[in-house]
Amino acid sequence: MTLHSPARATNRPRVQRPHSPPGGRRFRIAGADLSASAAVFLIALPLSLGIALATGAPLQSGLVAAAVGGLVAGRFGGSPLQVSGPAAGLTVVTAELIQRYGWRTTCAITVLAGLAQLALSALRVARSALAVSPAIVHGMLGGIGATIALAQLHIVLGGTPQSSAVANALVLPAQLARAQAPALAISALTVLTLLCWPRLPGRAGRHARRVPAALVAVAGATAVATLAGLAVPRVDLPSWSSHALPGLPEGPVLGIAAGVLTITLVTSVQSLLSAVAVDKLVAARADHGHGVPRSRLDRELAGQGAANVVSGALGGLPVAGVAVRSVANVSAGAVSRASTMLHGLWIVLAALLLVPVLDLIPLPSLAALVMVVGIQMVSITHIRTVTRHREVVVYAATLSGVVLVGLLEGVALGVGVAVAVALHRLARTRITREERGGRQLLRVRGQLTFLAVPRLTRALHQLPPGSHVVVELDGSFMDHAAYETLNDWTAGHLAHGGTVETTGPAGVRLPEPALASASTSHPCCRPWTPWHNHQCGEPAGRPEGPGSLESPEARRPTGLQLASGIGKFQRNTAPFVRDELARLAREGQRPSQLFLTCADSRLVTSMITSSGPGDLFTVRNVGNLVPLPGEESGDDSVAAAIEYAVDVLRVASITVCGHSGCGAMQALLSASPDDPPSPLRRWLRHGRPSLERMASRRHAWARIAGRLPADAVEQLCLTNVVQQLDHLRAYEPVARRIAEGTLTLHGVYFHVGEAQAYLLSGTDEPHGYDDVFTRVLPTGTPARSDSPAFPGRPEGRVSTARPDSEVPLAGTRAS
Repeated sequence: MTLHSPARATNRPRVQRPHSPPGGRRFRIAGADLSASAAVFLIALPLSLGIALATGAPLQSGLVAAAVGGLVAGRFGGSPLQVSGPAAGLTVVTAELIQRYGWRTTCAITVLAGLAQLALSALRVARSALAVSPAIVHGMLGGIGATIALAQLHIVLGGTPQSSAVANALVLPAQLARAQAPALAISALTVLTLLCWPRLPGRAGRHARRVPAALVAVAGATAVATLAGLAVPRVDLPSWSSHALPGLPEGPVLGIAAGVLTITLVTSVQSLLSAVAVDKLVAARADHGHGVPRSRLDRELAGQGAANVVSGALGGLPVAGVAVRSVANVSAGAVSRASTMLHGLWIVLAALLLVPVLDLIPLPSLAALVMVVGIQMVSITHIRTVTRHREVVVYAATLSGVVLVGLLEGVALGVGVAVAVALHRLARTRITREERGGRQLLRVRGQLTFLAVPRLTRALHQLPPGSHVVVELDGSFMDHAAYETLNDWTAGHLAHGGTVETTGPAGVRLPEPALASASTSHPCCRPWTPWHNHQCGEPAGRPEGPGSLESPEARRPTGLQLASGIGKFQRNTAPFVRDELARLAREGQRPSQLFLTCADSRLVTSMITSSGPGDLFTVRNVGNLVPLPGEESGDDSVAAAIEYAVDVLRVASITVCGHSGCGAMQALLSASPDDPPSPLRRWLRHGRPSLERMASRRHAWARIAGRLPADAVEQLCLTNVVQQLDHLRAYEPVARRIAEGTLTLHGVYFHVGEAQAYLLSGTDEPHGYDDVFTRVLPTGTPARSDSPAFPGRPEGRVSTARPDSEVPLAGTRAS
């Protein structure tokens, strides 16, 4: 990171991002934002008037909310392309508040709701709103839409809506009987235009569809009503001098608090869900939203809160993010928040300059427009989606509750039904039993909890004693009660001569030792089973004997095992290492060590060194051998790796790691001159210097401090580590770097059976190493212990490893 002085910082040119608010002395507006703002304005103008009409509020309040939503929420919100204003989803709530407390108190409630949104934004809980089930949200919007449609239908017919959806439905037959022809005609023309305009065919239709259908429908109905002289009620915008502003809340405290809570809940959830939808629409555009940042939900919540405070203070309706206008803004090609702010400016100019024109709009036309919007809120697509996810019951309960009882009550009912459905799915377990090919197959579908234990016990005890049983678990959760039941039955069934195999839904045998009895379990491997393809107590992929239940396909490692392991990595590990791997992909690898070890499958280098991605440059071969320079005979892979690590990657150390029970060392000890030549024999000739070193009296025996080698194989494994370090010193790049003091060599011996690492002492000393391996303590330091002399051999030097000579085995580097 480069730090600039204040003087230099002030001279740097200021970069203006497309989505940033205007700054500096020059304010440039993209042409796409200008055209998009005009399209959104033409949609927002009639909808704002229609929503104000539907709520029973002064018609100017809709224009105030639209202007504030564009200017305030557009400027301070976290979703640059989202358009805010009066929303149809708030119609029912606002109408109820106006009817109960009056308009001035409703404005005060809007201000309080805005302050509540600002407080929630400061607590950074915006993401929590997305935890609400989509079925509840869609059901709430569907119920609001149905309520709006029922209320506006009365205005369409020339009447007056009632106070509730139930009352509107009850008086609808009487309203149909006395429908007024002029109002019905204007409404029918509006609905017909709304439905047909988006479907105009041909090139002319494509150009005509650039004008919003809502504007065409209202303008057409206004022209027909004016030219025909129809006697229908029209918009009556009073003078702005008489516009009602908020007053002190009057009414019961609990009722006003419930109103604030309702406005806060609906505006917040609707705005945040709309912001997420806008992000998806922007990403799906042809330009993939280049230059448009993703929504910052906490900032968006703060912007909506500020807009509601201003709107309520100026006598406007509650403000929320509106999906219809936002979709139009994105589709029109907007690239910054300037389009949203400009649409608010056009609303202000229209409210000040176009009052005579707005007064010509027929109220039945606006009612028909809002009625269509309400019907569209009961989305068939949403119904299909919740049905596909088996949540239609939650959707129906929420919708019915909103329509029949009220918004808060309907949402609470939906939450209750959603919790009941989740508990039902958690507790629902299907257990079936069948006999197949002489085996008893017990299938368990769903989650295994204590609620399913009685049925599980009954099914298990119906299995014949001594039979071959396959338990297939198809679920993601098993609680302690079910675990104990299955574990105890497994132990009893095995004691009676039966066999038990536990598989997953695809028939893959589970590697976990969870269902083994206490005497046959292998808890030692349990910590590593999430990433380890280890079969506890048996070689992986081999039959258990004549009575094995495994099919030939299950005996051998299959693609299913590989896919299962990869799936566990993607599910459990990838989320934690993705950021680090992305950094390494950008910056390239910078390993601290070249780690040369055996290809033995029991050696997991990352496990025994606690290292991670980018820490070790690893070379593995049979016997952890380092051929002397010039003796590779066509195989330069080890020499190439050494050169690349030392000269290109500039590693700080090289570690040679041997291990107990090495098959290569056993082959060297048992080799005979008469053995036929093979690739393995040719490769193992590079280990003969280790045999010669072990037999020579010129070298001290390599040994473990504090004890004798277990056998000749262990002795050769230890000696081989020391010998390969000598081979490394013969490489010119290694010798040069050692002479410069920028490279150190280390030897490690890993005892597989003990899970214990031993460190060769003295490898970082100028005179060489001591041929003594000391145990590495859990603290990361070598143990201090004297080594006994070996009879008949030179004693060599005894290790007195100092703390400052330890090898940095942990997978960490200085930043």
